[in-house]
Amino acid sequence: MALTPRTVVVADDHAPYRALVRQVLEAAGYQVRAEAADAGGALQAVLEHRPGFAVLDVRMPGGGLQAARDIKIVNPPTFVVMITVSDELTDLYEALRAGASGYVLKGGDPARLPEILDGVVAGEAVAPATLVQQMVDAIPERKHLSLAGKEPRLTEREWEVLELLADGCSTGEISGLLFVAEVTVRTHVAAIVHKLGVRNRTEAATILLEHRRRHWQTAGSGSGFGLEP
Repeated sequence: MALTPRTVVVADDHAPYRALVRQVLEAAGYQVRAEAADAGGALQAVLEHRPGFAVLDVRMPGGGLQAARDIKIVNPPTFVVMITVSDELTDLYEALRAGASGYVLKGGDPARLPEILDGVVAGEAVAPATLVQQMVDAIPERKHLSLAGKEPRLTEREWEVLELLADGCSTGEISGLLFVAEVTVRTHVAAIVHKLGVRNRTEAATILLEHRRRHWQTAGSGSGFGLEP
């Protein structure tokens, strides 16, 4: 069965929320082909209907993230959009690693869900503004890195790429988060590696992680908190 773009499988163990999602999507012209209450049911529904989208609750029985991984294996063309009450950055990163193209907080306006799906089709990586701001706020102060008495001059974009590398993001994840092509990410990584005088992206990320550790230890020493060495 070929994939039909404007078709959806909705998986959430909360039946009223599933009904709300169905109502909003169908009012916007999407077809909800099936509903499921757990990860196994979501996977089975995707195998049966080959939908354009799988809208999955992160915390449903069986695990929404595991369902996302399985769906991207058995039917890669299906776009996965995670819905969740969690506003933790770690959950967002895990969703991206599982293959999700969108991440939607349940506390938001459900009427925006069709717009979000449209954005995913257009190639946008959709994440809540609150989480994007958290990502920015979580970045430690960009003091110069010192290597053999030299201070490499990274551009603003190279800093962003380096910080995401240090957070463990892949090239594809960085591409989605920064809304640039993967080849552009690779170009920035090559420039970073050259400017830092290291052999690869792993060594570059390690330098920033060590820089962060020193920064946090310094900040914590004045407040009674520190990090284990």
